Amino acid sequence: MLTAESLEAMRVAAQAAVDKKAFQLVGLEVTELTSYADALLLCSAASERQVAAVVDGVVGSLKAAGRRPMHVEGDGRGGWVLMDYGDLIVHIFTEEKRGYYALEGLWGDAPSVSPAELGLADDGFAERS
Repeated sequence: MLTAESLEAMRVAAQAAVDKKAFQLVGLEVTELTSYADALLLCSAASERQVAAVVDGVVGSLKAAGRRPMHVEGDGRGGWVLMDYGDLIVHIFTEEKRGYYALEGLWGDAPSVSPAELGLADDGFAERS
């Protein structure tokens, strides 16, 4: 089960991503599946430039909430950025890279975090198969 702190970080990150027009958000609880994080947030952006904008939005919103990334891998030009906040890992992809890496399948056993749990409408969230 996600801690209140992890859920709040995911909520802030998801809202920031939606505010920057990210789409197909998927929140996953990985507490029982891995030791390096409690939650994953995956989202898509329409272009490499938009990936960078979503990253800036997430970093800014989480910074305002008192959280700083431990590490950021990528800059958007490769179509994928990974942001490590310790308990929360945020992945921002172009659609092409997201399809190629298919992390939803890799984490298929992880329970989903619903849009309602994140305080968001479900229109930006992807259905998991």
